[in-house]
Amino acid sequence: MQSTDSTAPHLDPSSVGIVTPQTLHFDTPLLLECQRILPSFELVIETYGTLNTDKSNAILICHALSGSHHAAGYHSADDTKPGWWDALIGPNKAIDTNQFYVVCLNNIGSCHGSTGPTTINPETGKIYGADFPLITIKDWVKTQVMLSDRLGIDKWHAIIGGSMGGMQALQWSVDYPDRLARAVIIASTPKLSAQNIAFNEVARQSILSDPDFHDGWYLEHGTYPRRGLILARMVGHITYITEEAMKAKFGRDLKSGKFMYGYDVEFQVESYLRYQGERFSQNFDANTYLLMTKALDYFDPTRDYADDELSEEEALKIALARTECQFLVISFTTDWRFSPERSIELVDALIANQKPVSFLNVDAPHGHDSFLFDIPRYTQAVKGFLSAPLRKNTTDKPSNHKSTKEQV
Repeated sequence: MQSTDSTAPHLDPSSVGIVTPQTLHFDTPLLLECQRILPSFELVIETYGTLNTDKSNAILICHALSGSHHAAGYHSADDTKPGWWDALIGPNKAIDTNQFYVVCLNNIGSCHGSTGPTTINPETGKIYGADFPLITIKDWVKTQVMLSDRLGIDKWHAIIGGSMGGMQALQWSVDYPDRLARAVIIASTPKLSAQNIAFNEVARQSILSDPDFHDGWYLEHGTYPRRGLILARMVGHITYITEEAMKAKFGRDLKSGKFMYGYDVEFQVESYLRYQGERFSQNFDANTYLLMTKALDYFDPTRDYADDELSEEEALKIALARTECQFLVISFTTDWRFSPERSIELVDALIANQKPVSFLNVDAPHGHDSFLFDIPRYTQAVKGFLSAPLRKNTTDKPSNHKSTKEQV
């Protein structure tokens, strides 16, 4: 739900305004891929725009690892920071709330209100904590289908996500091909590389080895693995931005202007990483971080279609043969976490199946985090794709997978 507030002139006038989250309860037991069952669960959502009469203008937004349901607007007149994708969602923006009804949810396993490690287990009356089951992206999509049914939306105009959100959009296209008309997959990948799994493992070990972790029962012990979570975020944050961006922002600048010959913060980049880690540790749950990174590692839409005799390329082609929607795949030149080559793997598999796909590789300096920024070439492509009529049995593949470079 959203509203405008004329008494808060400091709020960005291009925003959707003040929004109110909703909590939806689901009594239907949910069988997870790990074969455990959630007896019931809750999803927190936010909506922007107005659903039309035939419910054909609905867009689902899937969040990335540290994201939430709060994708646009403000929660109060005192808010100073809008939702995480406010640059793209709003009146006349790339995801135009004058035209579309936009839904963003917080996935189960998260720590932003939906059922997860920090919520109460109805079977025990205690916080789930370490007992919350491991989840997969297929599990998230399953709950999103249940949300769609609750909202009465038989088919989404589009499902959109960046990074881990893009993986969810891809899984939707494979598992429920007739329930979305378009998929927008941004800064994502068909599956994690060994290097990406390695980064996630280092992050997890920093949490698991924190003496305040207590095997995930830190809340019962009145502690919190703050140091481990700070280190995990520091490792992750390094992979989201580029060396050139770090050089331009920090170089080798010293905080005090001289060497202190100790192990406290001396370089500006050290101060920045510690600040990012500290802020993250105050707003995110350690068990959730473990669950989310494992869901990333497990993601592989070819698992149900692959066998030992197939190459990864052949398995992906077989999995994507089921899809029926139109695709827009976007990558960023400086993203080394999920490089453009990973998007091209997906595009090639779709083209091999003669599926309608458009691909754009955007020149941007922000690394993996580029998907969060208002980059004109990127946002205009999304806007045009969402507004254009559906194409059938056609493929749009830029020559040699290259995009025109744009200075940002």
